[in-house]
Amino acid sequence: MILLVLLASILIAAVAIYQYREETKDYHKQRLERKEHSIKTHIGRVLNGRQNTWEVKTENIPLIFKEEIGNIAEIHGLQINLFDLEGALLISSKANMQPSLKDKCIAAHILNDLSNTLKINSITNAPEHRFVDYHKENGETFQSLYTYINDSKSKPLAILNIPYLERDSFLSKELDAFLERIAYAYLFVLLIAIGIAFLLSKYITKSLKTISDKINATRLEKRNEKIEIEDTSEEISTLVKSYNSMIDELEESAVQLAKSEREQAWREMAKQVAHEIKNPLTPMRLTVQNFQRKFNPQDENIHNKVDEYSKTLIQQIDTMSSIASAFSNFAKMPAQQNETLNVVKIVKLALDIFNEDYIHFQADEDEIVAKLDRTQLIRVVTNLVKNGIQSIPENNENPSVAVLVTSENNHVKIIVSDNGNGISEENRVKVFEPKFTTKTSGMGLGLAMVKNIVETYKGSITFTSEKDKGTTFTVTFPKALQHELQ
Repeated sequence: MILLVLLASILIAAVAIYQYREETKDYHKQRLERKEHSIKTHIGRVLNGRQNTWEVKTENIPLIFKEEIGNIAEIHGLQINLFDLEGALLISSKANMQPSLKDKCIAAHILNDLSNTLKINSITNAPEHRFVDYHKENGETFQSLYTYINDSKSKPLAILNIPYLERDSFLSKELDAFLERIAYAYLFVLLIAIGIAFLLSKYITKSLKTISDKINATRLEKRNEKIEIEDTSEEISTLVKSYNSMIDELEESAVQLAKSEREQAWREMAKQVAHEIKNPLTPMRLTVQNFQRKFNPQDENIHNKVDEYSKTLIQQIDTMSSIASAFSNFAKMPAQQNETLNVVKIVKLALDIFNEDYIHFQADEDEIVAKLDRTQLIRVVTNLVKNGIQSIPENNENPSVAVLVTSENNHVKIIVSDNGNGISEENRVKVFEPKFTTKTSGMGLGLAMVKNIVETYKGSITFTSEKDKGTTFTVTFPKALQHELQ
């Protein structure tokens, strides 16, 4: 809209200037024609008047107009020059006056023109025996009219020359005034256009902003709200309908996807449980079969063999029990009891179960309070520390696992660092995935369970690692605020 107003103002200004130039050209042309007609009529009256006692012929022109040429020029406001038919000057209205520099230039140009045979031929050959010469000098445009003065018998008597200076000052003032008024008018219209454009853009972009916010907030894992906008354009309304239709399809797809993922998860879980249980069942079966084949009640070492077989079976049963507990702990969400705990004390208590003397504990404060579940917090710490211990190779001469508890703003941080093997680049994205492990034993559920617990309490867990130099896990929980402790 603003661009259209600007283009319209420029176009009208260009048309106005063009129209002014055309009108100026027509004005000077018509004015010169009127002056020509008036001067020729006046000269004819002098030639044919009673006051003229001279014979009307070319040689007597200077005598006939000796007194009258100045009066005619003064009456019509223009310089008048009369030449013979060969181009020689007979008389001029400026002859008895002191000419200015401009007059001298005009006279010189006229004489140069008439001395040119082509100019005289142009007058002679023109249909009306009339020729107008245009030239510019010192930035001003001059016209020189040449035409015949005829006697009573229409016989050419002399050549009349009327020099005419195009003075455009008053027309220029009119153009300037017109353009100024146009500028004010279009400035006013431009301001109105800017205001309307602003309001329209706000009206349109407000709807688009609402749609943009909704689209940015669209998530597959949650229920998305439809857009409800009233009084919108047809295009915006179509866009809103398309978005709402997409939301319905997305919600339906999300339900199907969630169902499919649950089924897939159960299949994977069942497959994993079956695989883990089969591992201890095989040695148990072999042990029982071997015992069955070699059982001899008379054997003097029967009691030792029974004891050995029993220990093997108990060991494999314990393995199956730990497998069941691991899957149970992973599947079970932590109970949000939200106890008010001193995190420093609980972390220190969790480390007491480890016998490794290279585990170092440090806390920035004696008491950092948060609302967490004691059992789940201990589980987080023990899993991270156990993970750190298992990552340290046996040939490491200076093993180290450092546990730091600190607070930052309104959060408590538990940082567990080790100098173990580190995590390779290709494994970093899989660290918190269930079943992922780089160890020969274990089921890869520890870090997945830790992440599950941490996120349940609106916390976060991150890590940094360098191959063959170690890994640092950072767990962040919200601290208990003062009003929560009251």
